[in-house]
Parts: sequence; C-alpha cells; structure tokens
Amino acid sequence: MAKRTDIEILAPATGKVLPLCETKDEVFSAGTMGQGFGLEPSAEGEIEVVAPVSGTVMMLADTKHAIGIQTADGLEILIHMGIDTVNLKGTPFTVHCEQGSTVKAGEPIATMNLKEIEAHKLAKTIMVIVTNSADKLESLSLDEGEIQAGEPAADAHLKGAGKKKKGKRDYDALATTIIKLVGGKENVNNLIHCITRLRFYLKDESKADTEALKNTDGVIDVMKASGQYQVVIGNEVTNVFDAVMKQLGPLDEDAAAAQPAENDGKNPISRAFGNLIGFITGSMSPVIGVIAASGIIKGILALLTLPQLGSILSVKSTMYMTVSAMADSAFFFLPILVGYSAAKRLGSDPIVAAVIGGVLTYPQIITWGKAFKTMFTIGGFHFQFLNYTYSIFTMIVAAWLAKKVGDWLKDHLPSYLQMIFNPLITILVVSTITLVITGPIIQGAANGIADFVNWLVQASGWIGGLIIGGFYQLLVIFGLHWGVVPLVAQQIAQTHQSALNAIISVTMVSQGAAVLAVAIKSKKDNMKELGFAAAISAFCGVTEPAIYGINLRYKKVFVSGLIGSAVGGLITGLMHGTMYGFTGSLIGFSSFFNPAHPTQLTSFYAFLLSSIAAIIVSFLVTWFWGYNDNMSMGKKVEKKKRPGTK
Repeated sequence: MAKRTDIEILAPATGKVLPLCETKDEVFSAGTMGQGFGLEPSAEGEIEVVAPVSGTVMMLADTKHAIGIQTADGLEILIHMGIDTVNLKGTPFTVHCEQGSTVKAGEPIATMNLKEIEAHKLAKTIMVIVTNSADKLESLSLDEGEIQAGEPAADAHLKGAGKKKKGKRDYDALATTIIKLVGGKENVNNLIHCITRLRFYLKDESKADTEALKNTDGVIDVMKASGQYQVVIGNEVTNVFDAVMKQLGPLDEDAAAAQPAENDGKNPISRAFGNLIGFITGSMSPVIGVIAASGIIKGILALLTLPQLGSILSVKSTMYMTVSAMADSAFFFLPILVGYSAAKRLGSDPIVAAVIGGVLTYPQIITWGKAFKTMFTIGGFHFQFLNYTYSIFTMIVAAWLAKKVGDWLKDHLPSYLQMIFNPLITILVVSTITLVITGPIIQGAANGIADFVNWLVQASGWIGGLIIGGFYQLLVIFGLHWGVVPLVAQQIAQTHQSALNAIISVTMVSQGAAVLAVAIKSKKDNMKELGFAAAISAFCGVTEPAIYGINLRYKKVFVSGLIGSAVGGLITGLMHGTMYGFTGSLIGFSSFFNPAHPTQLTSFYAFLLSSIAAIIVSFLVTWFWGYNDNMSMGKKVEKKKRPGTK
C-alpha cells in the first residue's frame, strides 16, 4: 500500500480563510510556528469550533485557548482560538475534549465566545498551524475565501511518498503508486516518455485519479493532451519510466495507436490540429535528447577552434573530424531516427520506417540532392532530387504513409506472403511517393517556412525579441511548444542557424532564475530542495519542473520569469543574436559559436548579455515582488485543454 500523501484540513468554523501573511499576529504571519492559515469567524456571539483533522488530542492549554491534535500520519495541528487570548485565562472558551482523547474531523472540540474577545479589543481570528511543517510538509495548498465550518480549507501534502532507499527515491514504490492511480495495468494501452513526462495511452481516462496523482510526491503535475494522459515527473522521468515499464510488462502498441474516431463535439480543424501536435510530440520527443547532445558537441568543437583560445583543435585534424562525425550523425540520419520513432507512435513497423528514412539519407541520393540538377524520369515526367538529410516533416508523413500501406497489405495479402512482400511493397511504394511527390512538396514548404520565420525574427529586431521572449513559455504551459521544436530543427538544418531558438533559449534562463530566487529566499526545506533542482533543470534547457513545480503555483514567480525573458529577448533581438545548435539555456552556450566562422562572436555576446540581463531581472523581480514564504501555494495548475484534446 502506497503511503498517503495528503491530508485534508477542514475549516474550524464558518468564516473567511486567510493566508498567514494576512493575519495580525507577527509570530504566526511570519511562519515561525509553521505553515497554516487563519480563519476570521463571520458569526457573532458564541460559536462552535470543530476539529480540522482526525487524531489524538496531544495538548490542551491551561487557558483553554489552544488545542493540539496529532494525526495518524504524525502531522501536528495547533488550533489557536483568537490572538493574544492567553491573557483572558480561559473565560471565553469551553473545551469539549480531553488530552489523550480521540477526535474526528468536523466534530465540535470547543466553544468560543466572540463578544467577550471583542470586548477586550482582541482579534478573534482562529489560527490553524502545522507545527511540524519543516519535518512533515512538502507543501500546503489553501482555498482562500468564505467557507462553512467543516468544509475543506487546505490540503497538506506530506513528505515521504516514493522516497528513499539510502537517500535515493524508491522508483519502484513510485511506479506502483502511479500505475494504481492511472487505473491499473489493465487500463494502460501504451506508455512513452519525453524529457520530463510519462505519456500514457489509457483505455479509459475516467478511471485515473488525477487529483491523487497530482498530490503524489515525485509527481509535479498531470495533464491531458492529444489522447495522452501526461504525468509530469521532471529530471527523473527516465528512472520512473523504467520502473513503471518493469511492472507493466509488454504492452499492446497497436491499441495505443488506434485512437478512437468518435465525434467529441469539437471543431474538426481544431481536433485535427490537436492530433497533429500529439503526433509530432510522440515522434520527436524520443530524439530530442540526442539532437540536443549533438548541438552541444558541435558548439564545443567550434569553441576549441577559436583563434582567441589558441586554436586547440584544427578543423583538419583527425580528432576534430571524428568528434564532428559523432555530433553530425544525429542530424545526418535524422530521417531514420524520426521514422523509427513515428512508427512506434503509430503502432506500425519501425524497421520499415527506418529503412525508408535510410533511403532519404542514402549517399547517392544526398549527392544528387545537393547537386539539385540531377533529374529522373517516370512515365515521361521529369523529377528533381532534393537533399533530405535533417528532414523531419517529410519523414513523419512517410511514416504515416507506411502505416496506411502496411495496414492495407495486411488485409489483402495472404498470410504466407506477409513476411516478405508486406515490407517489400511498402518500402518501394512509400519511398517512391516520398521522393517523387510528398518529399519535394513538404520539404520545399518546410524550408520556405523556416527561412521566412528566421527572416521575420531577425528583421523585427527588438520587437520580435520582446514579444517572443515575453510569451514563449506560455506555449510550454499549453504543450504547443512541441509545434515549434521541429520548426527550429528545420531552420538549423536548412540555414544552419535559428534566430528564433536564440530567443527561446533566454526564456529558459529567466524561468530558471525566477525559481532560483525562490530557492534562495525561502526558509522552507522542501521549497529549497525543489527550487534548486528545478533551477538546475531550467539552466539545462528543461523548464517544466520549474514551471509546474513552483512558478505557476506562485503565479507572480512565473510572471517574474516572463518579465526577465522579455528583457532578454529584447537584447537578443537588438543584437540580432542567432544560434547554430539546438540546445538552449545556459548549458547551450556553445551553440552560439558559429562553426563556419569561429571568430564571429556577435551571437555569443548576445547570449551573454541577454542571459545576464534575464537572470538579474527575473531574480530581482521574484525576490522583491514575486515570492515570500508567507504566500500560500496555489493548487497544481490545470492546463486548459487544447483544441482537439479529449
């Protein structure tokens, strides 16, 4: 049985729930006694105070103004009736429980005379404090505003679920909890993962307990998009994925690929757009890591050839050419990687798709494509070869065609011919269609769009930098950034640079700086631990742990990051900075060196200035405006459903 990860704390009386920072006692409002909330009673005269949790009464003040309850999970809750009421020596209070007795959440434990407290000009606020917050609480989610006695006022999220064999997270325990909360093994069709998320294909999403998953230690957030039930894990996603797959065993990939075609009441165009984003996500996410790694290697090579550093490596040296081949391979053979990944997403034969990708990267085809003059004739029609290395969209369409052709052949070929003739015909037909029809159309359009976006970003200068920098991370919230990823890759493949990616890079830096400010400023151990981990992740190019773990839950922190990234984007646009690799944020510094012209450092200087500005602005705005420990953490953010999402 997985350890319980949250406790519901009820309102002790009817009134208005207040965050600690709005209460009138310096000790409580500063969080010195622990996390919690205040409740301002709305009634007059004598009121009943009910137990906010079930547990054992561990403390009764002699002056009757305070009661301490310990829950079965070890959470220690203090109910403090009124402020400075200790001096009244118990006259306004009647206690209905005894020390050592057991109480149930919602049952009366005391009576409080508000008129007598007001007569002494004292505040009648009831404080509910978790006195062992530092040891027990991961966070406290608060529902502010008017509330009735006994209604849920807050959720205390406990530390400890899925933790820790010898200081490390127990991934097997976390995997068990996740599988149970998504509806069990029998509810899972398939599972893939990207940089930060487990992406489930569930048979029935209604069987998943989304709220319990969100409040599970080790899970940052949960969202539903494009037929996927996405569990945001963060940097440990690979370890969690492996643990989940070990428990799930073999899965039915065909069932995962066969998405229901029922009418969900959405606009067909919107639904198609959502499905397209989901398909791109499933096809691209497995290869993003190797593309990013390749970009870092290329940038470091460019750095090592700089004359200012003494040209540590010569571009003609064996070492340089060998390492360069390692870096280039992911991009050079990108159609094979994308084809394999897309076929896995579709539930078709990934080897057949990889072979079709191999056709597009075949050396002679590449030579003809680079020459751009080589023609071939079919039925009297003349066609031109294109260079398909680095291509993404062309291969995604080819994988989809291979799925359709392969499925048709399964239905029409005798079983004894399937093994040989299904892949034979599929490869011949789809490769020909791709080279002759879809490839030239899609590749030409993709190259044109990539060129246009690069030109538009560079031509707009500071305006484009300011707008994109200020709003790009909003795309991450809605999952729409996956529509930009292949465009950036296409830009780098076609023009060997991406001004758009240079601006995107600084948005990652700014969100990292914002969450770093929270980690440094906060005195809460759990906030420091989560904040530092999320900051490192953002500086390494993955902002989701920062956004979903802290920044969006304290919305001012997220806005502080947007302000910093707007400033950074403005500087990048003013200096016309661009990137020559895929990897962004601070770890992607080497991507700002031009491999073809190592002495041209304009883009690197743009990276330095924009990153420094983004860090300073985001950090300071967060520090002085965006966050303090008295703020109540909001509930984990529900992402709005994108068009086409179920």
